[in-house]
Amino acid sequence: MEPGRARRRATMTKLAQWLWALALLGSAWAALTLGALDLPSSCREVLWPLPAYLLVSAGCYALATVGYRVATFHDCEDAARELQSQIQEARADLSRRGMRF
Repeated sequence: MEPGRARRRATMTKLAQWLWALALLGSAWAALTLGALDLPSSCREVLWPLPAYLLVSAGCYALATVGYRVATFHDCEDAARELQSQIQEARADLSRRGMRF
């Protein structure tokens, strides 16, 4: 390594982390469901629909999170006033240059 150059650490992106987690969970689910371990049939019956239950749960969580964020969104009245004044200035400038609205 050259002096003065920092060593670059290899980091995983969020997508790679999620894909690894899904691959790990999917492999464990497949191993348990397909009989890698000697589980009672009642446990296997619960394991078969587990991915669908997890998908529905993740969807409900995402929907609740979006709903909460929308419900608690803060209005920025100062920014809205500033934007309106900039729009008025732009309209006045454009009308001075001959544009009609």
